[in-house]
Amino acid sequence: MSSCGITNLGTCLVEKFFEFVVYILNLPVKPLLSMIDNLLTQPVNVEIFLSVWTIIIYILSLFYGILLLFVGFRFLLAGHSPEQREKAKRSLANIILMMVFVQTSFFLYKLILEVISSVTTVIFNLIRDDFFLITMDSISNIGLELVLVIPYVITLIVTLIFLVLRYLCVGMGVVFFALGIFFYFIEPLNQYGKLILNYLFVIMALPFFYSIIFLASSKFLELEVFANMKIVVMIGAFSLANLGTLFLILFVIFKAANTAAKPIGGIKTVIGALA
Repeated sequence: MSSCGITNLGTCLVEKFFEFVVYILNLPVKPLLSMIDNLLTQPVNVEIFLSVWTIIIYILSLFYGILLLFVGFRFLLAGHSPEQREKAKRSLANIILMMVFVQTSFFLYKLILEVISSVTTVIFNLIRDDFFLITMDSISNIGLELVLVIPYVITLIVTLIFLVLRYLCVGMGVVFFALGIFFYFIEPLNQYGKLILNYLFVIMALPFFYSIIFLASSKFLELEVFANMKIVVMIGAFSLANLGTLFLILFVIFKAANTAAKPIGGIKTVIGALA
């Protein structure tokens, strides 16, 4: 923009005033966006849970010998039955795979987080730099921003809370990742293992889904219909991400309750039949 002079003093003062308004409106927004960006694009630091993971791995390793002895007994009891021997072989293969994956679970978990972080960062780089900021695009847009800046800040705070909770869950998840793998390869506990692993993969992948939502929302601003409603699109993008997160949390809770209810239902059926 050209510097202010006598010939354009009126226009220049109006522009400077609106620039100052935009600057004030962005003051509470920028730190929130910075924290959200770090939580979305930086891998979760799981090193702080390494000592806990080590203890869990030590406890799980105590069961390896018991499981191998159990498979050995199955081989002995199988006799000349090809079907039983095949089941014993599959059990042995599962135990070996389980031992390898459990022992390397910490490094696998870190690798998955780094891959998701890298992909999320690439997608975020495709989004316009000023998409999340309040900008001086037009008079009508500034009017909407003045009215909706507080709801926008509240939406960002809610998003930040969800991401902080997700960060803590993912950090502690490195311990549950090992347990999930262990349960997955033990037939009676297979459903619990699947539940734990599915839950962890969902919360680990949340930044990727967030980035897709934000990229798609930023493309809406290229349409004439949404060009003067930027802050509405921004609030909608963050609200959609928050609602999606809430839906996933509720889905996991109901899934966990359903998984836990199945064995209880089976016990009740047996007791009812014996009564």
